[in-house]
Amino acid sequence: MTAAPRRLAIALLCLLPATAAHATDLYPHGNWPALASDRNAHQVGDVLEIVISESATASNTATNGSSRSTNLAGQVTAGASFNEGGALNLSSGSDNSGTTGRSGGIVALVSARVEGVLPNGDLSVAGAQMININGERTNIKIRGVVRVADIAPDNSVASSRLADAQIDYDGSGFVSRSAAPGLATRIFNWLGL
Repeated sequence: MTAAPRRLAIALLCLLPATAAHATDLYPHGNWPALASDRNAHQVGDVLEIVISESATASNTATNGSSRSTNLAGQVTAGASFNEGGALNLSSGSDNSGTTGRSGGIVALVSARVEGVLPNGDLSVAGAQMININGERTNIKIRGVVRVADIAPDNSVASSRLADAQIDYDGSGFVSRSAAPGLATRIFNWLGL
């Protein structure tokens, strides 16, 4: 390109109106705060994991013992030919004892959603999980109140840290039906036999 056309091109560029130059951001504005902020649950709709590890054992023992003894003895004598004696011993006793025991446990991981934020900042959470394996259905439901300070960095909380915790674990299917007592057993239990 010779000098004259070059000067003409520069002159034309100088006559063009100036426009602002701008570039697009590397990250969209709506997503970048999640890269640097705390991702733990803290508002309605957030999800956290509840680690259910519960074990309960209860036992009750009662012992009752009683003993009673009554002794009566007597002798009747009338002359040399009549000499009779007798004794009566009555005794009774009982040793009664009974023991009852019950134990249960559950270990599970359930996701729960924040349903509300209480005035003090605690979170009201609830979650449910349904598992169906070969016709055997297991349902786990959990509800309670979580302090934000008890939520671990991995956004989980132990079930032992839930206030007002309600954990419901039940199932249905062939195994559950097989473990249930039969009709005759239930009738005898109802009659107290």
